[in-house]
Amino acid sequence: MRHEIHDLLAPLPGTARQVHSFHFGPPQGLGKIYIQASLHADELPGMLVAWHLKQRLAELEAAGRLRQQIVLVPVANPVGLEQVLMDVPLGRYDLESGQNFNRWFSDLGEEVGNAVEGLLNADPQHNLELIRRHLADALARQRPDTQLQSLRLTLQRLACDADRVLDLHCDFESVMHLYTTPEAWPQVEPLARYLGAQASLLASDSGGQSFDECFTLLWRQLQQRFGDRFAIPAGSLAVTVELRGQGDVEHELASRDCQAVLDYLSHFGAIEGQAPPLPELPFPATPLAGVEPLATPVGGLLVFCALPGQYLEAGQRVAEIIDPISDRVTPIHCTHAGLMYARSLRRMATAGMVIAHIAGREAYRSGYLLSP
Repeated sequence: MRHEIHDLLAPLPGTARQVHSFHFGPPQGLGKIYIQASLHADELPGMLVAWHLKQRLAELEAAGRLRQQIVLVPVANPVGLEQVLMDVPLGRYDLESGQNFNRWFSDLGEEVGNAVEGLLNADPQHNLELIRRHLADALARQRPDTQLQSLRLTLQRLACDADRVLDLHCDFESVMHLYTTPEAWPQVEPLARYLGAQASLLASDSGGQSFDECFTLLWRQLQQRFGDRFAIPAGSLAVTVELRGQGDVEHELASRDCQAVLDYLSHFGAIEGQAPPLPELPFPATPLAGVEPLATPVGGLLVFCALPGQYLEAGQRVAEIIDPISDRVTPIHCTHAGLMYARSLRRMATAGMVIAHIAGREAYRSGYLLSP
């Protein structure tokens, strides 16, 4: 194992922070896997899974069973981790800019495309290495102006040449679910099966330039620009894994999720050894554009009538909003049928607040598809 420390731009003297990466396996192996946890710093189940992975990967490396390089970043956001206000962690948004930590990573598709246009040929391996080299160079030329930009660039530089990128998150109260692209789904489905994902949400571009999509979108842009003339492979497969809810920080769950990730890595050959048979997929993959963000039109005490993981019929009551002053009870019904995979942790709702997400089978939304 090799431990590297990456200094971030300090906003003020004496406030420097670092990102720590741990590198396992052969540096010039058959590929590279990048795994990070807790980019939203108040989402801690992934951090515990990463800690378990760190112990297991060290054992596998010592046994000579790692065929690919695996880079692990267990604390992907030291900036947000320190944002605690009156005992409340505030790790989703950067308090200085108000920006979501998992949005607006650098979009370098046009710049890289311009750099490689005269150098591409009919060999997909040549083009893969060429594009990765120019992407790394483009990221190296970027100069951050803020600590947030410095954090984003550090993470992008660590992952830009990875064949597979796993970004470990969680929701508020939820079942296991994940996000990836329709193009990547055939290769991600085994991971969904090993994890027991109850929802798998697919979109080529969900908006917001999130961490996973800053890689997949670059390769998609290059395929659209050059694919009719040159062989452009899908150079990066990325997936966001939502490890249930914020309160699910338990060794039993983390150990199980760690094993699921290792089984997945064994399944496609990154780890030497026979992977277990693929389990059944609990719920089929559905379009992210088919997710219903269920909002309440009024504020009040939020009382749920449905649990995460429950399949709801169209028009089914999901919650009630109670006004304890007027005694008015407002039922909240879903419009579309689907699996309720996540719900709010808060129990006092404000008017217009999204209280749950329901994965429907048919796409009906477009544009920006993510939560704020």
